[in-house]
Parts: sequence; C-alpha cells; structure tokens
Amino acid sequence: MNGLAVLLATASYFTCLSCREVTEPASDSPRSVRAQAESGNAAAQFKLGVMYDKGLGVPQDYVEALHWYRKAADQGYAAAQFNLGVMYANGRCVTEDRAEAVRWARKAAEQGYAEAEFTLGVAYLVGQGVAQDYPEAVRWSRKAADQGYLDAQYNLGFMYANGQGVTQDYAEAIRWYRKAAEQGHAGAQFNLGVMYGNGQGVTQDYAEAHVWLNLAASRATGDDQKKYADARELVAHKMTADQIAQAQRRARDWRPKSGDKSGKPVK
Repeated sequence: MNGLAVLLATASYFTCLSCREVTEPASDSPRSVRAQAESGNAAAQFKLGVMYDKGLGVPQDYVEALHWYRKAADQGYAAAQFNLGVMYANGRCVTEDRAEAVRWARKAAEQGYAEAEFTLGVAYLVGQGVAQDYPEAVRWSRKAADQGYLDAQYNLGFMYANGQGVTQDYAEAIRWYRKAAEQGHAGAQFNLGVMYGNGQGVTQDYAEAHVWLNLAASRATGDDQKKYADARELVAHKMTADQIAQAQRRARDWRPKSGDKSGKPVK
C-alpha cells in the first residue's frame, strides 16, 4: 500500500439543511408556530421555514421556506442564515449565487454555528463563492472541528496530511483523523488505517491498520466500500493468520465514542 490515500469531505458542501432545532417531534402545531413567527419570534420563523422546506406538518413550499428563513436570518438567527445560504447555493426559489451563499454562511459562522464554520472552511478550500485560501480553510475548519464536527475534523486531518494552509504534519493529521474515526467517520477510519499501514506519523502497525480499514469497509457503501476492503486485504497479506484474527476481533468489539456535535448521524 503506497502513498497516502486522501478523501476530502466536500460532498457536504451546502447540501445538508440544518434542522437541528426540530429533530424531535414538534410540540407546537403549524398554526401555533405561524402565530409565533408572525409576532416576530425568530426561532419560530426558522422553525416554520424548516417545516415548509421539509414538508413537516404543512405542504412543502420552498417559497414560504425562503420567506421565513429570510425573516429569521435578518434578525441574526444563525441556523436560518445558514439555511438561507443553502437555498442560494442550490438555486432554490432564488438565482443560484455561491457568493451570496457564502455571505450568509459567514454570518452564521461568525456566531459560532459549527455547520456554517465547516461549510465556510470547505468554500475556502475548494474556492467556491470565495477565492481559494488554504489558511482560511484551516482557520474555519478548526473552529468547527473544535466543536466536535466530524467532517471538519476529517478535513483538518486532510490539510495537515497534505500541507494545505499549514506545515505538513503527519502526527497532527493522525490526531484529527483519530478524533473523527473514533466517533465512526468511515473516511477518517480509512485514512487512519492507511497511515498506520504506511507508518506516516505513527510507527508502522499492520494490525492497527487492519482494524481501522475493516471498520471503514463495514460502514461504507458502493465504490468506497470496495476501495476500503481492497486496502484491508492488501494489509492482510502482510499479517499472520493469528494477527488477522485478533484484528478482526478488535473490529467486532469496537464501539464509537460519543461526542459528535454535527447534528448528523454517525455512519
């Protein structure tokens, strides 16, 4: 297994609406939420926007979702600012405008909203809606990573592994990959396994590599699942039967640590 495998969590860029405020069944009826929203309550305006956006208790209506997100966003409600940015990024009821999407994401990020911090980090990393700027990508990714946001921890590991915006530092890459991997992030588990297999930032350890690659393969789907399984088998060729059996047992007994603050299910 030669060379560091790199997987970048850009798929989440401006695609996941933040509905953390209403992940539990709403205790208020749509009529009650609307009454609160019309009285100027920003949290209710956001909630009503989500209800229309997702069709929760009301017919799905993106025009209404946009209307209520904007009202809450104009009051400085971070989740609404982020979701308004999502609508601009996706061209949903507005002309697609990445710069405007980033503008709203930044407003939420500056209030410490982790998903927006992560999103802004990716925007700077890939140069969408802003000029590409690796140091800024690191800065915003670190803010989200410090809040426990898995994809941000993963991306920060990626940037340390590849020297993007920071001095290349495999040990620091390992540290951030491990944070995400221990909470169940399949991509981080894979990259952590690869680095153990290559001896990058750690002492080379095929058994440890096998454990992480096995965990990654068990959580992935499609092409990623095959890629992770193939890497695991490459490592297995360098191990004894007893070492493989022990590594498999460790993978079976492994449980993710709690601590994800991304508002997303851990894979």
